[in-house]
Amino acid sequence: QAHLEESGGGLVQPGGSLRLSCAASGSIFSIIDMAWFRQAPGKGRELVAVITSDFTTTYTESVKGRFTISRDNAKSTVYLQMNNLKPDDTAVYYCNVDRDPYYAWGQGTQVTVSS
Repeated sequence: QAHLEESGGGLVQPGGSLRLSCAASGSIFSIIDMAWFRQAPGKGRELVAVITSDFTTTYTESVKGRFTISRDNAKSTVYLQMNNLKPDDTAVYYCNVDRDPYYAWGQGTQVTVSS
């Protein structure tokens, strides 16, 4: 089991940018596929982006061209660069492995896009 800690959220105006970070404990980080999820108020958790151990990336359609997932294995950290943010991006963002069985979920980081 890894401990996951997300950071970097905040309040931003539409069109703005944020960079989220997720620090993971554990010695096997470099060989596992990682993902960012989000959960908007009143909605279920949504898979946003995945980065595999060989750095292949995939995105949900609504964020393609705006979000970029990356990883630094030396720091056991995964990032989500979010550009051209929209109000519909408002959610709590979480990182985890990309599929069940998941690690214990962290607290997430709140992203609010509003003018």
